[in-house]
Amino acid sequence: MSAAEEVLDVVDREDRVVGQAPRGEVYARGLLHRCAFVLARDARGRIFVHRRTASKLVFPSHYDMFVGGVLGAGESYAEAALREAEEELGVRGLAEPTPLFKFLYEGPGGAWWSYVYEVRCELPVAPQASEVDWHTYLTPEELDREVDGGAWAWVPDGLEAYRRLRAHRESRL
Repeated sequence: MSAAEEVLDVVDREDRVVGQAPRGEVYARGLLHRCAFVLARDARGRIFVHRRTASKLVFPSHYDMFVGGVLGAGESYAEAALREAEEELGVRGLAEPTPLFKFLYEGPGGAWWSYVYEVRCELPVAPQASEVDWHTYLTPEELDREVDGGAWAWVPDGLEAYRRLRAHRESRL
């Protein structure tokens, strides 16, 4: 089955399931759906950053500081966060990602409910070649410089999630 044929839950503005449709149709019609974002840190606290492949349906060849993706029909945010993190990082046996916050992303590419998680990955990564074209680890300070510098084309939803994550952390100080 191609990515466009994968069946997703369609949700309303309160994040309640109202139907199901293939991913290609969800994207084409701009239907609300669900996504999980996972900030992966290594043993030194650096953040996994990658460039998406040119074949991605949404935001091809853009940089992202999150791994993750859409939830399949009937899948929970927590299930998707762990599945997507292990798939994209190319590892098995990660701890359950820690849930941080949820928000409704509305911007370039459409609109979707986005749940942000964080996970520590001390295993050697072997990123999924169909998802990740290039990767590195950056310290939070290095990542902030890249985000604020504007030289890299970031995925808009990941950039919004990262800005909200920074605000979330600052509000807890």
